[in-house]
Amino acid sequence: MAVVKARKQDIDMLARLLRAEAETEGETGMFLVGNVGINRIRANCSDFKNLRTIPQMINQPHAFEALQHGLYYQNARERERRIAQRAVDGERAWPGKFSLWYFRPGTFDNPGPCPDTWYNQPIAGRYKKHCFYEPTAKECQNVYNTF
Repeated sequence: MAVVKARKQDIDMLARLLRAEAETEGETGMFLVGNVGINRIRANCSDFKNLRTIPQMINQPHAFEALQHGLYYQNARERERRIAQRAVDGERAWPGKFSLWYFRPGTFDNPGPCPDTWYNQPIAGRYKKHCFYEPTAKECQNVYNTF
């Protein structure tokens, strides 16, 4: 059962985002990016207040660098659709389980260390080249109450 409303075109949009943001991180990396996106919709806190839909989350100004690159604008593939649907259905995994932020430090070929905080929020963990950050309960209790 979906934890956010998602039409077929929303699943396709999320699938395209997952591929563009984290294809080099494999299926798990793409899934973790999906966790972050769905958390942003459900948590309704911090920089992500009043996001209610996948299109609102993806099109939030400055939210995803991938929207500036051509890969996002290619057709969704079945593999990424399945990953997107898992995230929409509420499946979560560490370190994206409660995370609202992620990024890849360093360069593409030479990832840097993860800072201890990002946007003043503590690191939850790292998956391959991406660092994931959870809000504190003070910043966003809602992200911990969504299940």
